[in-house]
Amino acid sequence: MDSFFDKIAELFSTPEYIDSLLHGFLLTLQISYFAILIGVALGAVIALVQVAKKSKWTIIPKFIFSIYTTVIRGTPMALQLFIMFFVIFAIKGFPSIITAIIAFGLNSAAYTAEVIRGGILSVDRGQTEAGLALGLSRFTIFTKIVAPQAIKNIIPALGNEIITVIKETAIVSMVGMYDLNMAAKDIGSGQNMASYIVPMFVAALFYLATIYFITFIVKRIEKSLRKSDMRIEE
Repeated sequence: MDSFFDKIAELFSTPEYIDSLLHGFLLTLQISYFAILIGVALGAVIALVQVAKKSKWTIIPKFIFSIYTTVIRGTPMALQLFIMFFVIFAIKGFPSIITAIIAFGLNSAAYTAEVIRGGILSVDRGQTEAGLALGLSRFTIFTKIVAPQAIKNIIPALGNEIITVIKETAIVSMVGMYDLNMAAKDIGSGQNMASYIVPMFVAALFYLATIYFITFIVKRIEKSLRKSDMRIEE
């Protein structure tokens, strides 16, 4: 046990190891951050189209997005990543980080769309009908009545999706990218460390700290929304 903690101390006292972990961690955060932005933006568009009233303008987008979410949610993320890297963006010199961001962003969008769609549909339809009866436009009803309530239902599930994206980025090491997971493997294969246990343990601490921080933020947002509800009721 002493040897284990000695190895951890050695890792943190070796600038080369710390630089490798921080470099990998930064790549993990970059991919996660931009993939989440894409996922939320595209997911919101997909969800709004899916819950929109059927018309000649929405029938084709609804069909396309339905197929898209089914395919993405029904296939492994690793397979989607490989297709992006070795088929769609198999272009010499194309930045691998952009490919990874697009792959994870498109994957996240399919799940985020379902989260947002579920949040919108969870709002009692009677409120929309009451707004229409009062002469309010559908846009006003959505922005002033439906959306605020839907957001409260969406936040917890959206937080889980963000956490999932961050953890799933660990598979980019499979296509040769130097993320946090790859950095830990690289350190573990070194002559001085000669064990994967210590660097993997430290990498796990990086992931755990990040996930804990996000969980804390999500809970704070939920608490703030609950307080606003209580003030309104009063």
